[in-house]
Amino acid sequence: MADQTDLSNLPARTSAMAAPAAARPGNLAAIIGRIEEVVDEETAGIRSGTAYDLKASNARKSRYLYELNRAMKGANEIEFLEQHREGLLRLRQKLARNEAAILAHLNAVNEVATLLRNAIQRADTDGTYSAGEFGMARA
Repeated sequence: MADQTDLSNLPARTSAMAAPAAARPGNLAAIIGRIEEVVDEETAGIRSGTAYDLKASNARKSRYLYELNRAMKGANEIEFLEQHREGLLRLRQKLARNEAAILAHLNAVNEVATLLRNAIQRADTDGTYSAGEFGMARA
């Protein structure tokens, strides 16, 4: 007896390569959107001056970039650029703002470090702990 199961309501079979390629454009747009979101969040966090968790933000960005690289495997780069031009331009602008915020933050940290270094050097050279105070500098 042959199995008479009705398969007419099931979707047509696709090859293993066709299914991911068909889903790829939407996935790429979603991944680009998630990258934009985390970059915006990081920029706002850095600018707000609060204790923003850069380590967690970097982990999210790394994960999304990994997803983007995986989604791009086997994709036509020219087609990708054409389909996602607006999203990529938006992302580039957001990354430029993020870079500016990070550089401003690093410059501020550098200034504070320089102030602390100078204060420590002045404290060390005020004569309080000089060799002459302890009778060691007699020649």
